[in-house]
Amino acid sequence: MNANGNSLEPLAVVPANPNGSTSASIPRAWSAGGEEHWTHKGDVRLFLWRKRRIDVPQAGVILWIHGSSMASQPTFDLHVPGRADSSIMDWFASKGFDCWSLDNEGYGRSDKTRPVNADLANGVEDMVAAVDYIQRATGAERVHLYGISSGALKAAMYAAAHPGQVGRLALEAMVWTGADSPTLIERRKKLPQWLGSLRRPVGRDDIRRIFTRDREGLADEDTVNRFADAVLSLDDSIPNGTYVDMCSKLPCVDPADIQVPTLILRGEFDGIASYADVAAFFEKIPNMDKQFSMLSGVGHGGLQSHNYQVVYHQLHGFFSQPAARLTA
Repeated sequence: MNANGNSLEPLAVVPANPNGSTSASIPRAWSAGGEEHWTHKGDVRLFLWRKRRIDVPQAGVILWIHGSSMASQPTFDLHVPGRADSSIMDWFASKGFDCWSLDNEGYGRSDKTRPVNADLANGVEDMVAAVDYIQRATGAERVHLYGISSGALKAAMYAAAHPGQVGRLALEAMVWTGADSPTLIERRKKLPQWLGSLRRPVGRDDIRRIFTRDREGLADEDTVNRFADAVLSLDDSIPNGTYVDMCSKLPCVDPADIQVPTLILRGEFDGIASYADVAAFFEKIPNMDKQFSMLSGVGHGGLQSHNYQVVYHQLHGFFSQPAARLTA
């Protein structure tokens, strides 16, 4: 039984194509060999996706948390022919990590039935249920966390509230106060629209703007198109809650409350958070096992960019780093 009184649901190994087909004539949206898992937050059913290898030494457990405009599988397990190691979950699994991703309520394959806007606090509640399930399924005492964009805020909020459950915390495309953010300045103009509805439509142009609004040419066309295909295969609308929070409720987490080892990654051209905003957040994290890295040639998130392998390198070094030896 999990913390919400629900038993662990049996896993299923599923084919790569979201429609359940393994036909070579149908392009795969995400890579093969994953396990689907389900847990509950009360009556809400949440989808978890697992990638692991049992033929390599085990290195730890990672939970990957997606952003505002897409579910988890397109973000973390994207299949792009000819793009080496396109799936970060597969790459980390090959290094011995047991990789899990979560579709927050309102996204992807998780429930979308409740009349909620799936804000940041709601996403943290999803993470509580997910981490509880993962710990029971794997026996891990602590789980490493990676979050991107609003997923970084959720991961930071979770780590601040539940430090004993977290091994190491990686935050990419993080925003703290939102000061001097060109993207959020523009987005706030639509705040009445976001407040007036629980969800907003999402289409191919919306997905493409993620890769062009900061600077043109940061990602290749095939990757962007396949990413859009994968996102739209799961969702034609997405919740407004994280947009509302990022436009009107920042800051949502106090860096002084983050007690775990932390890595912050910021893209050179990221328009969501200024360098000064992120650097000030980093400065206030009390745990001295912390790193702040700039990603050259990256905008708001690097996993689908030309420089995705730089992100992998940074994350692997952090997640595989031995604990610091403390002196009296």
